[in-house]
Amino acid sequence: QLQASGGGLVQAGGSLRLSCVASGRTNRDYAVGWFRQAPGREREFVAGMRLSGSTIRHAESLKDRFTISRDIAKNTVYLQMNGLKPEDSAVYLCAAAQRLIHSALGVPSSYNYWGQGTEVTVSS
Repeated sequence: QLQASGGGLVQAGGSLRLSCVASGRTNRDYAVGWFRQAPGREREFVAGMRLSGSTIRHAESLKDRFTISRDIAKNTVYLQMNGLKPEDSAVYLCAAAQRLIHSALGVPSSYNYWGQGTEVTVSS
């Protein structure tokens, strides 16, 4: 089970850190990905990583502002978002699956488990 949190309302240029806590049985072979979906738009890959830290991928268009990280002891994956823009407004979802290779991290259908999402609103 995945629980995403940390969303909210922020002004343009501000920062937020999202958290995705995984409960139940997990191990370092699991990968966790962050996606976002705005109304009327397709689900978009943001960042993903294996819990071992061996494989990390960020969306090219976001890598200068968004960073994924993890705390193994807390079974938590974070998404640090800096320099937020109004177009970053969306519901952010975390997802998990086992043994994803680098290229699969960015594909929503690669993931078996999805959290409920947390909403981010960036005001101009």
